[in-house]
Amino acid sequence: MKRVAKERVELLQGTLDLLVLRTLQVGAQHGHGIANAIKATSDEVLSVETGSLYPALHRLEKKGLLKASWKVTESGQRAKYYQLTAAGKKQLTKEVSKWETIVDAIGKILQPAT
Repeated sequence: MKRVAKERVELLQGTLDLLVLRTLQVGAQHGHGIANAIKATSDEVLSVETGSLYPALHRLEKKGLLKASWKVTESGQRAKYYQLTAAGKKQLTKEVSKWETIVDAIGKILQPAT
């Protein structure tokens, strides 16, 4: 069976925060793990570059939506682990609601009722 290469898709502005918050809903993770989880969960369609991910993590931490602590990874390396705060969980709920509204609106434009 021939495997078709998937085309990578650029993230819409503002969606990275949503993806990070949603990924961390499962539990604390370090930056590389977050990027890998987004890639794996999206069937390798979405790829987050470190140049975008780490500024987003720092921004979310500064807003109080994430908290970070240093831990040792399974491979024995020190890494900063991020986890959702209570404010981050609330923000995730708001962001999901906004995203669903946008998806619905775009769907109506792409598939107009006849």
